Amino acid sequence: MLGENKRVAIPQSFIQELLNRVDVVDVVGRYVQLKKGGANFMGLCPFHGEKSPSFSVSPTKQFYHCFGCGANGNAIGFLMEHAGMNFVEAVKDLAQQVGLQVPEDDVSPQDRERAAQQRQKQATLTDVLEKAAKAYQKDLKDSPRAVDYLKRRGLTGQIAKAFGLGYAPEGWRHLAGVFPDYGEPMLVESGLVIEHEDEKGQDGEAKRYDRFRDRIMFPIRNVKGECIGFGGRVLDKGEPKYLNSPETPVFSKGRELYGLFEARTAIRQHGYALVTEGYMDVVALAQLGFANAVATLGTACTPDHVHKLFRFTDAVVFSFDGDGAGRRAARKALDAALPLATDTRSVKFLFLPTEHDPDSYIREHGAEAFADFVKQAVPLSRFLIDAASADCDLATAEGRARLSSQARPLWSALPEGALKRQLLAELAQQIGIGTADLQQLWQRDDRGLRRPREDHHASADQGRPAPAEHPGGTFAASTQAPAASGGWNPSAAATGRWSGGGRGGWRKGPPPPPRMLGRQTASQTRTDRAVGLLLANASAWDSLSADDHTMLAHLPEPHGPVFAWLEAQLHEHGPQPWAALREALRGQPFEAYACAEVEQATIAADSAAEREELGGVMNLLRRDDLQARSDALAARVQAGDRGAYEEFKRVTERLRALQTGHPV
Repeated sequence: MLGENKRVAIPQSFIQELLNRVDVVDVVGRYVQLKKGGANFMGLCPFHGEKSPSFSVSPTKQFYHCFGCGANGNAIGFLMEHAGMNFVEAVKDLAQQVGLQVPEDDVSPQDRERAAQQRQKQATLTDVLEKAAKAYQKDLKDSPRAVDYLKRRGLTGQIAKAFGLGYAPEGWRHLAGVFPDYGEPMLVESGLVIEHEDEKGQDGEAKRYDRFRDRIMFPIRNVKGECIGFGGRVLDKGEPKYLNSPETPVFSKGRELYGLFEARTAIRQHGYALVTEGYMDVVALAQLGFANAVATLGTACTPDHVHKLFRFTDAVVFSFDGDGAGRRAARKALDAALPLATDTRSVKFLFLPTEHDPDSYIREHGAEAFADFVKQAVPLSRFLIDAASADCDLATAEGRARLSSQARPLWSALPEGALKRQLLAELAQQIGIGTADLQQLWQRDDRGLRRPREDHHASADQGRPAPAEHPGGTFAASTQAPAASGGWNPSAAATGRWSGGGRGGWRKGPPPPPRMLGRQTASQTRTDRAVGLLLANASAWDSLSADDHTMLAHLPEPHGPVFAWLEAQLHEHGPQPWAALREALRGQPFEAYACAEVEQATIAADSAAEREELGGVMNLLRRDDLQARSDALAARVQAGDRGAYEEFKRVTERLRALQTGHPV
């Protein structure tokens, strides 16, 4: 969202007041069709596919809960999970609905006034665009030529209505009949009208005319469903084939995805998002059974696009034409996805035959064949190697050296984890040197790139301990010296073993006594350890799945509130080093506890080792959570609740798979 990069501190008292005024039934009802069922409202769960309603919204508890998938939360949580908003966006959206002003204590009155004016302008712009969208929809019905074009493309009236398709008639000033004042500045600022200051009409005013003329209109909606721009396609021959709205205060091509608002539920049902190259692909795929498709807006895929998709799913498939242009677009998508490709996420690349787009492929081969084709998409790891080895003759030493040079920036962009380590080994094999030799070579190259800056500051930093390297690639100052006692091994926790005297030493017995922060003592349960590791390495939060986030945030005190607070911080400000989080913690009821756990974590040690340790801790916590759910469901089954049996089997199967090391 525009204007969200600035830090916003929202008092907890305001959050409570907001939730007291908001009705969760109204909030959920904007996105889910609800029917009264006893004391609650019921509907089809928007978080997983189902045919009979198991999604319950309680007006008395102001809480939603799905008995099928376990999704639950309040009004803020629903907007974050379903609409893909971050914490601040959700709070501001709800506050606007009930007429509250979000307090921003650290903002000057002048800045607050400017922000209010900006929000008012954005609201006005979306109103203008919504009015134009409705006019275009009406004009479509009145144009047999435009309707015939859509029919020839295989689209039905139902799908056209679902996506709000319209038609911009011929004529230079058609919108003058829609808006009473064609000279209104907002028409230009919204991108609907073009104004030429250097050309004057007979009345002496700057010449104005409609941007979109004789085009099928595709409204572009944000995650709240508001119209923020348009894409227009010519009906016959003409250039450009597609014309998009310009950048405006409410529309940025580098951040928005066409069809995401319509595709949110289908993305969760299908288990992945399918990124295509055009508006028509999205609409046609939705009609043919693939409503989980979205498209970039006439621009290359950006990290913002990928990050927005990962708010809704952990799996993304990019679909491109198999020609040279498609390969180039795929390479840009690869660059955008690499920094976000954690071990819990899946990114694949689908290359269609040159004679097909998704629409034509499905119509010729069928939906099932296309689904099978998607399953065979190229994984990110394979495409990375293909991209790195482009134009490399691997039969020669020079070609293999070129591969090393081209692979290094791609590999370096990956976040730390198992995928990155495996790719290092694969690349080393293709280059023809050992894994350790390749890593040493690349590290030496990295040091060479940094040396001029480091030499410049050598005298100032002489004798000062080196800062710990932040997982995101930048350097973050540590608030303490490296711990000397080694790391806690979650897989060995049950046997009471502790690493002492460095990473390699193990001994029986309890861990060393915890360090103190005031009167607060750091403990050693696996949940406490997760608190310390995630606060010390906040960027690791994004490597966890949405289910992990929900599980952690709903743990009892003090753990759940800490994780919920951390998630809110990340939504507001992005990953931060511990030093920044430490300042934000001041005044929080769990401040002393959280600081003690971070002190117990070895935050100055190898970040990759800490992430590996976190993976082990999370596996144990997932097992504990599944075991607790299994026990509760077993009790319900024994009490005669037949409806709980299928869920009990699914949970038990997941628990068994996790225990055997093969999670599903």
